[in-house]
Amino acid sequence: MAYHLSLFFHAMLLLLLLLCPATTLAQNHTDHFALLAIKSGITHDPQRVLDSWNTSLHFCLWQGVTCGRRHARVTKLDLGSRGISGSLSPQIGNLSFLRVIYLANNTFKGVIPPQVGGLFRLKALVLGNNSFEGEVPASLSNCTRLKHLVLARNNLFGKLPQQLTSLVNLIRLTIHNNGFTGGIPSFLANLTSLEIISAADNHLGGSIPNALGQLHNLQEVGFSNCKLHGMIPSSLHNLSSLTIVDFSINQIGGDLPKDIGLQLPNLESFIIARNKFTGTIPFSISNCSKLGVVYLSENDFTGKINIDFSNMPNLRLLGLFTNSLGSSQPDDMNFIDSMTNCSNLEQFTFHENQLTGVLPSSVGNLSSKLIYLSFGDNFIYGSLPSGIGNFANLEWLYLTHNWFTGVIPIELGNLRNIRLLYLGYNNFTGKIPDFIGNMSLLFQLSLVGNRLQGQIPQIIGKCKSLSSLDLSENNLIGAIPRELFQISALSIYLDLSDNNLVGPVPQEIGKLKSLTVLDLSQNDLVGAIPSAIGSCTSLEYLYLQANSFQGPIPLTMSALRGIRTLNLSSNNFSGQIPRFLEQLNLSSLDLSFNNFYGEVPMGGIPELGLPKCAMSAARLRKGSQLSRAILVVIPLCSLLVVAMVFSLLFYLRRRRRHTQPTGASLMQPFSRVSYGSILKATNGLSEQNLIGMGSFGVVYKGIIEPYGEMVAIKVLKLGHQGALRSFMAECEALKNIRHRNLVKIITSCSSVDFQGNDFKALIYEYMPNGSLERWLHPCSEQETENEEAPHRLSLSTKSVDCNRCGSCHSLPSSGI
Repeated sequence: MAYHLSLFFHAMLLLLLLLCPATTLAQNHTDHFALLAIKSGITHDPQRVLDSWNTSLHFCLWQGVTCGRRHARVTKLDLGSRGISGSLSPQIGNLSFLRVIYLANNTFKGVIPPQVGGLFRLKALVLGNNSFEGEVPASLSNCTRLKHLVLARNNLFGKLPQQLTSLVNLIRLTIHNNGFTGGIPSFLANLTSLEIISAADNHLGGSIPNALGQLHNLQEVGFSNCKLHGMIPSSLHNLSSLTIVDFSINQIGGDLPKDIGLQLPNLESFIIARNKFTGTIPFSISNCSKLGVVYLSENDFTGKINIDFSNMPNLRLLGLFTNSLGSSQPDDMNFIDSMTNCSNLEQFTFHENQLTGVLPSSVGNLSSKLIYLSFGDNFIYGSLPSGIGNFANLEWLYLTHNWFTGVIPIELGNLRNIRLLYLGYNNFTGKIPDFIGNMSLLFQLSLVGNRLQGQIPQIIGKCKSLSSLDLSENNLIGAIPRELFQISALSIYLDLSDNNLVGPVPQEIGKLKSLTVLDLSQNDLVGAIPSAIGSCTSLEYLYLQANSFQGPIPLTMSALRGIRTLNLSSNNFSGQIPRFLEQLNLSSLDLSFNNFYGEVPMGGIPELGLPKCAMSAARLRKGSQLSRAILVVIPLCSLLVVAMVFSLLFYLRRRRRHTQPTGASLMQPFSRVSYGSILKATNGLSEQNLIGMGSFGVVYKGIIEPYGEMVAIKVLKLGHQGALRSFMAECEALKNIRHRNLVKIITSCSSVDFQGNDFKALIYEYMPNGSLERWLHPCSEQETENEEAPHRLSLSTKSVDCNRCGSCHSLPSSGI
């Protein structure tokens, strides 16, 4: 029906054009010429939208152009989501009958033409997700009929002009993801028709004006990550029309009003995560029956969780993690009993609090839609209820760092969609259950720090998707099953340390070509290092200390060009220290308490800024009765200092491993980090953390908490055509490719931001010393004084020295 109506309209329009007087056609030349000027400013049109903009058709029939029925004048210009690049011609101001300009989701650059302010009939100006820059033109104040002003996701900056106070009909103001400054404008209080304000991810600063409480029609307010401080003014609590409130990632503090749930009964989304709120969570929130999203995480809330959730059937996301909730009373967990009516619950996270008590059996009656369930890092004790296996859709279960006892319930085997299972640092006993082998989608498994016994089950080899496995710090016995090394997906880490494993390491270890960290330390393993280990070319951290290995270091290990840490201490190794060690990318080498002889390799490449290893030239004299020689190499430390602090370093390393897995970028509690964690790590995606830009993404550096490690975070520009395909292709490629010359991907984030928009990011290992380009082409003399320019690499250095080090991975990289 709509198609036939469109044909009828076009036919009638053609008839009108044929019958209308020549004077009317002459008047329409203004629109015609203005559209041609707009076309001339467009430099890239991948969908060939503008092919129809030619003289063979009247401009009212051009694609993206809509004309009025009474007059053949342009009333709507819609070129949204066409992948168009270019600038917007000032002659758009000549389309005097325009009511709607929709150019969102393109790559328009340059300033917003001030001539747009002459379009007094304009009702909607939608320029979101482009690359417009400069300040918002004050001339927009002339568009007094404007109802929708959408400027989000551009490069605009400065203050919003005071003149915009004349836009009294404005309903929607969307300016998030820009660089606006100067605080929240107080003149917004005069725009009494406003229903939506979305201003997240700007640099506004200041406090929230009390005058915003005058906007009695306001339904949605979002000022996430705007550098705000102070408190939420009490006047906002009186806006009973509010449905969405988002003040997350700021420095706002104070207690929430006890009657907030009575004052804001229509709340659907309440997001104040990552602020400085204190006090208890008001019981009155129980009155907000429409709530679907509640994020109170990463604040300083205390006390018992007294909310009655039984009146919240729409609740989907509940985030209470990283606070100080709890009363140290055994009934801290009773609030779960009231959540059985939350049949739409998908995410329930309250890890990193101080909740005490037994996990009630009612947890098994929570929503069958649950995807994320996390209550690690608390003081929960007792056995794990069997009902925990009722969630067929569960993907993430994080119970680590509690006091759970008993065996791992067999009902967990029902979680066929589980991808991340963290049960570490509890007091679970018994054997590793065989049902683990049926979890075909399992991505990460951590059973570290329990009291598990028996052998590692062979069936675990069926977990073909497993990328990280931590069974360390248990009482496991027997040989390492060969089936474990059949899991080609193991790429992040394999940690079997601190057990009672025996026997040799199977030659099948060579099949783990993508593995980054291997820790077999503190066991009773014997035999030689398998020569097949040379096939594990992605290894960066290898810990074999405190076993009974013997024989020489195999020559095949010379292929481990990307290795950084190698610890072979406290074994029965013998033979000469191989010279190839100095060609590796080692930053830490420990050969102590073995039977080696010879010189410690020097290593280092001065031209690349890589320091030489501190050397101990001690040799074992022929006929000596010494049974051991201590040869410890740590960069930049003298042998004397190493000898003094060696035991302390070893102890501290083991302590650190109680809180996070050994090696680089082994994140807990989740391998996939959240949107909020990324914002916090990058200081709100600030320019100070920016290290690079590309066609489909922007790269920031940041420290992911609570792990304390610097990473490079590539945030995808999902509004740009092809960005999503780029994300999927990059994930697929990096899932299957490991190479010493490629910056290693750690994990990913595929989520939504606090406005509900799709958010995707890739997290890489951070390489701190600049880019390869800067090493090949050093900066000019204008280099800042506090930034040391890299050394110039000569042609011989680029070829010979890179070959000598055996790996361009040792070249500094920005991690982009």
